[in-house]
Amino acid sequence: MNLTFLGSGSFGTALAVIFSNYDFKIKMFDRNMDVVNGINEKRKNIKYLKNIHIPEKIIATNDINDAINNSDIIFFAVPSHAVREISKQIKDKIDSKSVIVCLSKGIEQDTHKRLSEILEEELPHNPIVILSGPSHAEEIALRKPTALVSTSKDMKFAELIRDTLSNDVLRIYTNSDIVGVEIGGSMKNVIALAIGIITGMGYGDNSSAAIITRSLQDIVKMGVSLGGKLETFFGLTGIGDLIVTCLSEHSRNRKCGLLIGKGMKLDEAIKEIGMVVEGINACKIFYEIAKEKNIEVPIIESLYEVLFNNKDLRSIEGKLMSRDRKDEFLKI
Repeated sequence: MNLTFLGSGSFGTALAVIFSNYDFKIKMFDRNMDVVNGINEKRKNIKYLKNIHIPEKIIATNDINDAINNSDIIFFAVPSHAVREISKQIKDKIDSKSVIVCLSKGIEQDTHKRLSEILEEELPHNPIVILSGPSHAEEIALRKPTALVSTSKDMKFAELIRDTLSNDVLRIYTNSDIVGVEIGGSMKNVIALAIGIITGMGYGDNSSAAIITRSLQDIVKMGVSLGGKLETFFGLTGIGDLIVTCLSEHSRNRKCGLLIGKGMKLDEAIKEIGMVVEGINACKIFYEIAKEKNIEVPIIESLYEVLFNNKDLRSIEGKLMSRDRKDEFLKI
């Protein structure tokens, strides 16, 4: 079976390395010839996972047509804002039997559409699968056991991906709630930014636990209002993704928040991270959706004020702590 990874970021690279141990032929596409040459000649990804050896079985190319030729499964491993652009590039060139697996997490800025909706628009003849869950590339590449979730509008393809790609490193579950899986996977990046900020400000475990659990209320309200199922947000792409992204040293969203919490400006923090920080745009998008739908999401609203209106961090803290007293649990 032929696998193609569009994008050679850390997550795509890690999965390619794992799958190379099994009966797959693997190609990776990247526009950067230095990255391509590094993979093919030095067996290293010079930008991501620099200490991980890339097996000879993995071939890199900067020719997207070559990458997708005769591919059975095509993984989108690009930042969320590039999904539509890449889809347009390949839409008239791929076989309708190729299964599209989206590894990216996010919502489109202008349309507020989920990534599966974008892929359906641009690649209407191909089955679309979302593969998500609490998974840091750094640990996958080191063969540390990881659980993921596969979902699709046509669940036979989600099951195909589960059964084809599960192995002794990756345990893949299925979940028919594609909306909930995508919303949970996108919103957790926003909360990780908030956790990084309060940690950078000097707060500890009590504060982090409060933000994580209370933010789950924001995620549930948003997700259910958009058509997701309540139980999904208590699974791998809900609380699972929150835990791994908010608390891990590998999380770029948390790292970015840490820098902001220590006093760095947003643009400076992004430059320091050196990779796409998905939670920043996601915060703006979910803030806009909440306003449109009249959904109260206080943690996201507070983070928006910090990121985009330059509000003082301490004043936001006071606003959150002085909100009206209420019962802990939602009535949905």
